[in-house]
Amino acid sequence: MNKIKEPEVTLELAIEHGLNEEEWNRIQEILGRKPNYTELGIFSVMWSEHCSYKNSIAMLKTLPRSGKRLLVGAGEENAGLVDIGDNQAIAFKIESHNHPSAIEPFQGAATGVGGILRDIFTMGARPIASLNSLRFGPLSIPRNRYLFDEVVKGIAHYGNCMGVPTVAGEVYFDECYTGNPLVNAMTVGIVKHDRVVSAISKGKGNTVMIVGSSTGRDGIHGATFASVELSEKSEEKRSSVQVGDPLTEKLLLEATLELARKNYLIGVQDMGAAGIACSTSEMSAKGRSGMILDLSKIPMREPGMIPYEIMLSESQERMLVVIRRGFEKEVKEIFEKWDLNCVEIGTVTDTSELEMFFDDKPVGSVPAWHLVLGGGAPVYERKTKEPEYLNKLHNTDLKDIPEPKDYNNALLKLLGSHSIADKSWIYRQYDHSVRSNTVIPPGGSAAVIRIKGKNKAIAIKTDGNGRYTYLNPYRGGAIAVAESARNVVCTGAKPIAITNCLNFGNPYDPEIYYQFKQAVLGMGDACRTFNTPVTGGNVSFYNESPDGAIYPTPVVGMVGLIEDLEHITNSYFRNDGDFIVMLGTLKGEMGGSEYLKIVHNKVAGNAPTIDLAFEKRVHKACLQAIRAGIVNSATDISDGGLAVAIAESCLRNPDKPMGASIYISRKLRDDEIFFGETQSVIILTISERHLLDIERIAAKNIVPCFTIGRVKDNQRLKMNDSIDFSVEELKEVYTSAIPEMMKVTI
Repeated sequence: MNKIKEPEVTLELAIEHGLNEEEWNRIQEILGRKPNYTELGIFSVMWSEHCSYKNSIAMLKTLPRSGKRLLVGAGEENAGLVDIGDNQAIAFKIESHNHPSAIEPFQGAATGVGGILRDIFTMGARPIASLNSLRFGPLSIPRNRYLFDEVVKGIAHYGNCMGVPTVAGEVYFDECYTGNPLVNAMTVGIVKHDRVVSAISKGKGNTVMIVGSSTGRDGIHGATFASVELSEKSEEKRSSVQVGDPLTEKLLLEATLELARKNYLIGVQDMGAAGIACSTSEMSAKGRSGMILDLSKIPMREPGMIPYEIMLSESQERMLVVIRRGFEKEVKEIFEKWDLNCVEIGTVTDTSELEMFFDDKPVGSVPAWHLVLGGGAPVYERKTKEPEYLNKLHNTDLKDIPEPKDYNNALLKLLGSHSIADKSWIYRQYDHSVRSNTVIPPGGSAAVIRIKGKNKAIAIKTDGNGRYTYLNPYRGGAIAVAESARNVVCTGAKPIAITNCLNFGNPYDPEIYYQFKQAVLGMGDACRTFNTPVTGGNVSFYNESPDGAIYPTPVVGMVGLIEDLEHITNSYFRNDGDFIVMLGTLKGEMGGSEYLKIVHNKVAGNAPTIDLAFEKRVHKACLQAIRAGIVNSATDISDGGLAVAIAESCLRNPDKPMGASIYISRKLRDDEIFFGETQSVIILTISERHLLDIERIAAKNIVPCFTIGRVKDNQRLKMNDSIDFSVEELKEVYTSAIPEMMKVTI
């Protein structure tokens, strides 16, 4: 090792590393001395918000984390695991890569996808689908167009090279995300119960190996970078953004899954945030063990790397593997077959210490248990204060907002809104049919993936509405769960579990922490109501730019189970003459709606109300109708309200667009009827002979049921006497809005 003079470790240096004085003193108490430079680096990344969840774990523990299908819950392994029967389980998780994507959007998004894929296959599960949830500033700003374009390319590049279909997601645009876009990536995998792999290190004398790519200087302090606000100096931190190689990851996936079948495997952990520091400490802490590591044996692609850099590097496509002593040759043969590094770097001990050496010289020793989430890492619950803006916005009288003079024009504006408009410009860049299991591709209520060789499928969807959460954090959190559940229900699936990605501003701001706390409480109540335990996820704080914080944006990834392929249901109108039936009641709630924002340029009012018990009854009625074989299509009311839901159901038929004629008696204003975003409403199409059946099912579940119109094979959409449009005109606006904007020079 080249002799490089390391800086003197002081309180000031600790603060530069993101630690505070209290934490600096605590580190010295734990070690019984002052840390050296390498040890300080390890504590700083492991105690960063991104790794330790120190400002969120207290609240996260209030979420429901048990259920009859749950095999592995939140924080127990690299990803959550739920039983789907037949000795099979689904592993799934969502994580953020927000700050890296703001600085280096292609690599930031690509490595976000790569990292979440590794979390899945380290469980022994083969990834079968990926999803995403994205937020950007308005596309009228060139920088936002650049970020949007590059993020989509990065997601497509990694997923397509890996041969994992990207099947669903959501994209919103709002001014608050201009300086800090959100890039949340989710992956779902399948594994047999007896092939699940743990991220554990145990058994004194067992061998620790590093496999995959070589270690470089890319991504050093990436976890710390994700735990601070973005600023004008953030561009200087490009080195904190990792560089991905999906072709190497594909080899790593196959080698890992081959290894997973061997009985000499003890544990596997991805080297994601905080790299070797994280994987060694977390695996050791889980097994109540320690490790002796020889850092000089680690394959390095850059000369002169010091222990600090080696331990903190976030170079991609690497894993830590622990095997039974004596099987090193067999493991090396597997990874050499796939043309990957596989090197012994240490042994398991029973000391609970990570003891690091370089060229036979000790370079650091830290107790694994004190580094990790759930161990000795610090835990805080910050002060809360209800934001002052809420009272003003809630007291806005939305009845004073004038009705549109031209409802046709209002609907066109909504369909052309980039948050609502057709997203096929995005998902055409993704291979969503690779592996031939995609039954419902992107563009429907939720994606549906068949389970090969079985008469069952899973439905998956990401959902969240930052504007709702900004207006009412509790309702916003609850609605994120309810809408994701509603979307999988519309495909014929029963919701079984969620993962979440919680994107918020600085937790030291009492108003921000109030948003976070209330959103988590709302999510928890919704999950308990729907019996959908939280299997894990990610908290992303410090999503702020010099212009301020983003909207508080909880994103929920929902998984649902379809136990008979005959029950798979699409969202588009199919048959001329079908009756259009509404489960639920329109309340005309316009607070936080896309209509209010796009047509009136206002963000005001309160988020829509949500009665969770009623929402559950709507789900139950919809599923009973689908399983009875009487539903021809199902979609929910969400962004843009009833008019947008009906228009999209007309437009999305892949064979030919359909028309519809809608009539609803006027107890509300027409804009409240057509554009209000009432929750707990599902729109079904039913043939005439089944109308009594749907009414009986609705009555049995104490759910209002109204016939509001019919599907027409006439290429026109009519709603009361306010909206009358050629479907072709609607389609032109709906499908061209994003592509036309992206033609503008980026």
